[in-house]
Amino acid sequence: MLPDFVIPKASLAARNTLGLPARAEFFASIETREQLAMLAHHPDLFRLRYFILGEGSNLVLTGDFPGLVLKMELKGRELAGEDGDYYYVAAAAGENWHEFTQWTLENGYPGLENLSLIPGTVGAAPVQNIGAYGVEAGDFLYELEAFDCVSGEIRRFSAADCRFAYRTSIFKQEGWHLSGRFAILRVVFRLPKKWQPSTGYGDIEARLEREGISIPAPRQIAETVMAIRREKLPDPVTLPNAGSFFQNPVVAANLAAALTGAYPDLPAYPQANGNVKLSAGWLIEKAGWKGRNLGSVGMHEAQALVLVNRGGARFADVQNLARAVREAVFARFGIHLETEPVFL
Repeated sequence: MLPDFVIPKASLAARNTLGLPARAEFFASIETREQLAMLAHHPDLFRLRYFILGEGSNLVLTGDFPGLVLKMELKGRELAGEDGDYYYVAAAAGENWHEFTQWTLENGYPGLENLSLIPGTVGAAPVQNIGAYGVEAGDFLYELEAFDCVSGEIRRFSAADCRFAYRTSIFKQEGWHLSGRFAILRVVFRLPKKWQPSTGYGDIEARLEREGISIPAPRQIAETVMAIRREKLPDPVTLPNAGSFFQNPVVAANLAAALTGAYPDLPAYPQANGNVKLSAGWLIEKAGWKGRNLGSVGMHEAQALVLVNRGGARFADVQNLARAVREAVFARFGIHLETEPVFL
């Protein structure tokens, strides 16, 4: 007999912000750690493939899922400790990410302001190593706790253990987000008491200058970031989307130099390893796909990086558009674009 919190044949259509139709063989909302332990040893469930779900904001459903989807609903946030240099701020996996960042600012723990208004949950943030405007979650993560669905044990991961890189981590690199091996329970961030603003991205710089703010406070940066995001990014409630659909490509310096020589307005950001990050949105726009539709899906008219569901889209529609955009960008610039969301 299944636990009463497990739902068979559950629809996932309202549980992914791109609005694609799919069903899970089983679905469970996880509000306590004890529920996870129960599932890990349940004779009818523990052999199934698991998938760990946050708010479904970085997810593309390719079809029905023949396993158990676990939606992490664990709640709670606190100042877990402090020393002379840092605040250690903790949040449970099911906390809304944006609400958590605003809570840190309200309580005088700055550092995450550039990551304001990113959709999703705290537990999903390390998997993707979410980032925006020059800041990544991995820059501030201290440690996390995760439930091992294979052994039934709780394991701690340090920031080094997570192997963070651009839009990825060990949880994504090892495919654990797809196998359901680890369900993140709680994340602790280390936020500096000697805070320094991160305003190097052009959009932030330009907006602060326009508003006459030369030395911004954390809250001013957060408000600036939120204003920029609201202008550029569609609300998935009114226009279904999965956020940035393609990663900004990181290329060798000589290729970047050749491209910026040919296209002086191409945004380019030198990286610490000598490579250069380019703007995928700019490449897609110049390849002719900004605001253009293909059937029931399209690239957004205000931000070419965002693939949107115009209504009734299925995975095949998404697949066809993604292929067309990648081919157009490669034909014009010789650059392969990589997708950013998780494909389930």
